[in-house]
Amino acid sequence: MPILGTKSREFYERAKKVIPYGVNSNFRYWSESETPVMADARDAYLYDFDGNRYIDYRMGFGPVILGHNDPLVTQRVVEAIQHGITYAATQEYEVKVAERIVEMCPGVDMVRLANTGSECTMHAIRLARGYTGRDLILKFEGSYHGAHDYVLWSTASAQLNRMGDRDHPIAYKQSWGIPELMRQLIEICPWNDPEALGELLKQKGEQIAAIIIEPVLGNAAVLMPRPGYLQFLREQCDQYGIVLIFDEVKTGFRIAPGGAGEYFGVLPDISTFAKAMGNGYPIAAVGGKRDIMMHIAPGKVFHGGTYTGNVVSTAAADATLEYIQSGAVFKQINHIGTRLKAGFEEILARHSLPGYVSGTPGMFALILADTPPIDWRELHNTNLELHEKIGNYLVEHYIFMEPDGFEPWFLCCDHTDADADLTLQLFDEAVKHALGK
Repeated sequence: MPILGTKSREFYERAKKVIPYGVNSNFRYWSESETPVMADARDAYLYDFDGNRYIDYRMGFGPVILGHNDPLVTQRVVEAIQHGITYAATQEYEVKVAERIVEMCPGVDMVRLANTGSECTMHAIRLARGYTGRDLILKFEGSYHGAHDYVLWSTASAQLNRMGDRDHPIAYKQSWGIPELMRQLIEICPWNDPEALGELLKQKGEQIAAIIIEPVLGNAAVLMPRPGYLQFLREQCDQYGIVLIFDEVKTGFRIAPGGAGEYFGVLPDISTFAKAMGNGYPIAAVGGKRDIMMHIAPGKVFHGGTYTGNVVSTAAADATLEYIQSGAVFKQINHIGTRLKAGFEEILARHSLPGYVSGTPGMFALILADTPPIDWRELHNTNLELHEKIGNYLVEHYIFMEPDGFEPWFLCCDHTDADADLTLQLFDEAVKHALGK
């Protein structure tokens, strides 16, 4: 875990006096003495208040894909804000961003913008309900779709012993304050299990408005879908008239320029994007088929937001997506990510430690197990304790990643071969340390 120096500790104590637990997102809190605080960010690095440099593999939980304080993005934003920020009217950067998304993402005909991923999944669900006239939503165990009450059930941080058995899963409420009545609007299914999904849909398929899915389980060790699983899901949604929502808040513009639709070749009805589309600026988007999207209209499905489509965020997204379209981003990310994935697996094999790396070069996770888990439940059978020991060693040596065994490593195109060399060296040391060698 982070070893807070004098200045960093003083800053954290200051934060705790006015912010609950000193953080503005529960995900940022590690412990009373080890919650990280940072003073600066450049390229692929973070700097704490004591001047220590970390190689950043959290990347703001995924948004930063070009690198911190990217000059192209900064210049675009500085130029744009000379002409105002919020118009209460459509401005040019909004249209340019929508045009880029339609061009880049197969199956997306039209776009509405928002500020956060949570907003997008909320609007996507409302749109699916308005389009179908149905109320039920189906989500999968271990998936996280934002902080609103409709989907804050059975996420990756749920307690396994309160989830029921695999054949009869129980929706686990992730927060105090969610009305129990909301349980009536959610169905839960194990992920990556076509048999379980097929049986559930035989019983309730015609009552379900939407199935919302992370094409890759971002908060559950980046578990990949089984071959044919997403296609099966597409076919089932067509059969029962269900709207298929791909939650691409993490995967969009990160696992491929066109997201999961491009990567897997399966097209949803609605997609939600955020994170990497703005390189850290708060912006998100709902996109989908024209006939569905046109239900967002006065007197039909409501969508709004005072800051939606503001000049700052749309200018940042315009620059970010332009750079991704150039081809330079994924060339570098794929190079470094492939090196790291192969290097991790070689080190594990050399130390006779069963494990592998799941995911894609830009978004992956280390899993310590004899056989790869297929879903969130099986992930609990992996060696999470040893993973945490390895992760804690890395963070103590200024490799900024998530030690818990569930969260991804994220890359940006500013990560270098030198960063990869040092990371692999320290990973080798971390494995030796964790094994007591």
